Amino acid sequence: MADVAGMLRMLVEQGATVAVAESLTGGLIGAAITSVSGASRAFRGGVVSYATDLKHELLDVPQELLRREGAVHPEVAAGMAVGVARLCGATYGLAVTGVAGPEPQDGKPVGLVYAAVAGPGGRIVARELRLDGSRERIRVETVDEAVDLLSGVLKANIGEHSG
Repeated sequence: MADVAGMLRMLVEQGATVAVAESLTGGLIGAAITSVSGASRAFRGGVVSYATDLKHELLDVPQELLRREGAVHPEVAAGMAVGVARLCGATYGLAVTGVAGPEPQDGKPVGLVYAAVAGPGGRIVARELRLDGSRERIRVETVDEAVDLLSGVLKANIGEHSG
């Protein structure tokens, strides 16, 4: 299980905040973050953009990209991360989009997930995940992987600003 409290601690130590954009997880990342006491010091909020059109309408993911690639694509995850950071006034945007199953979506296999972090200076880090198991297991693993992705970015920032 991902260390949500550790991620929040790093955000607070860096004077940073995060907002989340979730599709297949339906709010599970926000729930995991807000389950930690003191989360309000670093968590700004989030958007559950389950419907593809909301990815454009709320998060400014380009319509042409969504039409061309569908909702499950690394550029869509990146666009969601950038959009939610802007919308919520956060230092970092953390986003996930993917196929939890039980059926493939738009030709994309069950378990294909993209997670992305958008940070200061336009920096974007994205990760492709290939997860196995039930719909619920894929959703829970996505939360862990997303938290780990942001934690890795935050740890790298500590390394860049020390020594």
